[in-house]
Amino acid sequence: MNKTSFQPDLPLLPNALGRRLFIARHGLLQAPKGSGKGNDLLQVIEDLGFIQVDSINTVARAHHMILFARRSSYREKNLKQLSERDMQLFEHWTHDASMIPTRFYPHWMLKFERDAVTIRNRWRNWRREGFEEKFDAVLKRIADHGPTTSGDVGEGEARKSGGWWDWHPSKTALEYLWRSGQLSVCRRNGFQKVYDLTERVIPDQYRTERSDEAATIDWACHAALTRLGFATSGEIAAFFDLITPQEAKDWCARKLASGQIIEVLIEDCKTTTHRRSFAFPGILEDAAALEPATSRLRILSPFDPMLRDRKRAERLFGFHYRIEVFVPEPKRKYGYYVFPVLEGEHLVGRIDMKAFRADDKLIVKAFWPEHGIKASKSRLSKLDSELNRMARFSGVSEVAYADDWLREPMARSSD
Repeated sequence: MNKTSFQPDLPLLPNALGRRLFIARHGLLQAPKGSGKGNDLLQVIEDLGFIQVDSINTVARAHHMILFARRSSYREKNLKQLSERDMQLFEHWTHDASMIPTRFYPHWMLKFERDAVTIRNRWRNWRREGFEEKFDAVLKRIADHGPTTSGDVGEGEARKSGGWWDWHPSKTALEYLWRSGQLSVCRRNGFQKVYDLTERVIPDQYRTERSDEAATIDWACHAALTRLGFATSGEIAAFFDLITPQEAKDWCARKLASGQIIEVLIEDCKTTTHRRSFAFPGILEDAAALEPATSRLRILSPFDPMLRDRKRAERLFGFHYRIEVFVPEPKRKYGYYVFPVLEGEHLVGRIDMKAFRADDKLIVKAFWPEHGIKASKSRLSKLDSELNRMARFSGVSEVAYADDWLREPMARSSD
């Protein structure tokens, strides 16, 4: 049972401290500082666990915005150097496509083994037939001719629609061999994945190290709970998506029985309902010892790890957020790709903006403060400063505001 409106004999983490702890665990409590490259950048990603990769580029792609929010000196080339030149990151799946510290690679072998079975069975029905017959040919082509893209394979294979959902057999084989660990992404050209044999991408010290199932389950649960601060067993399992919910549930039961974790109640920001969660001992003391967050205002990616769990963001911050990319335009409440705005320890609004590089402008279409948040002169000044930082980061030099850019808060919604 995760939710309760009564008060069992469990410690309670007040909402304000829960928010502060959660922000701290996601690297957003202090003002951004650091070089944003090399070991400093790697530490940011290790602290987060991974960064999600996404193709939408209205201002900058999600993975770059995630890093920029934590290191204002970060630039896109720094991630490329860390992954492609230094091989300190590899690309694979957590809950979605992500950049992951390479030293975590041995734990992904369990995912490779499991996905090799589950994806193969699922894709036999979902994708077109014949992809399994292409495995040897795809591997030989890459072994003989080097890294390849999906456009380089499948000569002569019919493409029915040309859409992303209708992969030809060789592209399906390519993706399957990557998902099951035989191939790795060695770089991206633009946003197109380039694949190579795993032994030519992943350093031997990580590729030849093997973590057994029990060790990976223990690592995945411990690492997830460390980064979340507090979580249910389901949230622990979902963090890296390496293990099953039952494996996380069993891990929590064992660690709870041995006293290595405790149960706590997390106060909801809007209701008297508290969420029963697991945490490491000392969580209340750790939260109470944190200094208040910087008052700096930051614009976050919709895929920022602090917001990835939309329900958790709503419980902790009272911030209801949904991406409307796939919502027909007339039915959108806000916009195609709207960015959450964090100020201190509160999500204070959302902004619709886009970089028009040919015009050298970042156009601000609309900003909606949250209910109870005033569009004060001080707050708007901080927003303007952040927008100017964001403009420079996205490669333009000017911020321009639409005539009706400052909007009234919309009615609360729980849809």
